[in-house]
Amino acid sequence: MLNRWLRNTTMATVLVLSPLPAWAQETPKQGGDVLITYKDDIATLDPAVGYDWVNWSMIKSLYSRLMDYTPGTPDLVPSLAETFDVSSDGLTYTFKLRKGVKFTNGRELVASDVKYSIERAVNPKTQGPGAGFFSAIKGYEDLSGGKTTTLEGIEAPDAATVVFHLSRPDATFLHVLAINFASVVPQEAVEAAGGDFGKKPVGSGTFVLKEWTIGQRLVFARNPDYFVKDMPHIDKFTVEVGQEPLVALLRLQKGEVDIAGDGIPPAKFLEIKNSPAGAQMIVDGDQLHTGYVTLNTKVKPFDNVKVRQAVNMAVNKERITRILNGRATPASQPLPPAMPGYDKSYAGYAYDVAKAKALLAEAGFPSGFQTVLYSTNTDPQPRIAQAIQQDLAAIGVKAEVRALAQSNVIAAGGTEGEAPMIWSGGMAWIADFPDPSNFYGPILGCSGAVSGGWNWSWYCNADLDKRAVAADSMSDPAKAAERAAVWGKIFTDIMADAPWIPVINERRVVAKSPRMGGSDKIYVDPTRVINYDAIYVKQ
Repeated sequence: MLNRWLRNTTMATVLVLSPLPAWAQETPKQGGDVLITYKDDIATLDPAVGYDWVNWSMIKSLYSRLMDYTPGTPDLVPSLAETFDVSSDGLTYTFKLRKGVKFTNGRELVASDVKYSIERAVNPKTQGPGAGFFSAIKGYEDLSGGKTTTLEGIEAPDAATVVFHLSRPDATFLHVLAINFASVVPQEAVEAAGGDFGKKPVGSGTFVLKEWTIGQRLVFARNPDYFVKDMPHIDKFTVEVGQEPLVALLRLQKGEVDIAGDGIPPAKFLEIKNSPAGAQMIVDGDQLHTGYVTLNTKVKPFDNVKVRQAVNMAVNKERITRILNGRATPASQPLPPAMPGYDKSYAGYAYDVAKAKALLAEAGFPSGFQTVLYSTNTDPQPRIAQAIQQDLAAIGVKAEVRALAQSNVIAAGGTEGEAPMIWSGGMAWIADFPDPSNFYGPILGCSGAVSGGWNWSWYCNADLDKRAVAADSMSDPAKAAERAAVWGKIFTDIMADAPWIPVINERRVVAKSPRMGGSDKIYVDPTRVINYDAIYVKQ
């Protein structure tokens, strides 16, 4: 969508005055309460910190950003911004804010709030994983390096105007302003929370958090002051946590649950699909997803590239797709097939036990070694981890599987950095926005290899980082195909270093009750996972 806008405007003024476009032809019903279940509790609702697929959608609905997406699509639209202008050289973005937007504490949102919020996301003291997204803004290095507390490249000349000055053109910048890390928060509420803002969120989004009983439920109520008319459609949604996916599915079949957030356990999928109500219950859609095993390049023996290459050859990806009842295809590279830059000619590491053993011997491990493979504890992730464990055993690698709550796995990978291997299922990468750069910076680039980051392989290749910056600086729409090819080569070159085992590209399957209305695309939203703003109750 970015390239289409810029092609039509040749980097000139872009004015969009209307609210978010209608997302469906049918008229959504207003009102109603919805019940959603998940097994794991929510770690945080702080937009500068939260970065898993469960809290991502909730954070989207609690806060607003300059840009957003038409529900169910990857199409960018202004949100807090009423108008914006891009300079001809692509280095200056000027946004005019909507008038009368209020935080849920009653204060009007102003331009200085935008500046503060993005500076907070970049500040290393926040320990958020999204700082690198803003690296094109002037002054990024000084703030991320702790030399200052502000970004030189953001100005708020008056209450309604925000100006961004970039150090280089950035083809993804409008997308960056639509991701959760660009959510606008009030400084006074952050400071009043005393480090607990993630449990006491204040935003200007479609919903307000009314209750959070740790380990039991979160209750979100419609924000009556939201600036888009007739949004959201429901009055309230409650998220019950601690629900086993199978129990949640049975409750959904009884009419007690509206959305089973963890999806349908693979063992029940065919039964549900073939049931009389299956067509109404199942939402099965494509997503920009890659499931992978991270290999911690700072932990022996994964600091040896031959070891990493050997374990890549050991995993039988076809078997894992069978565990998922065919709801996935084997992956050969970090990019999913639908992403620009995906190299169809690249075969990756073939499943070859004999070659894997030989390579391990070359690396100095003829008898294999012992390690630990982390996984989340929600079905089918432990079973997939056990399948990988069995594959590794065939080449002499004895991997202990540790199946933990998602927050504990995230901590082991990104906070302590202690996990030698992590099967990413349940947390696997779903694109924040539809651009290949999103599969690099946060999960494979140097900016993500920090405490609190999501580069759990702790892989940092300075040369590839430079090539990534050069690729994102190709903001000329006429070079879109060339830029995609540059990105594709970056990802296939990464695979020579093998910091990951790309395993599967999985479809997203959601189970919903027949009373839930709206296009299937809002239940498998490409930028939100589930779009709570757009769902509605039919009766």
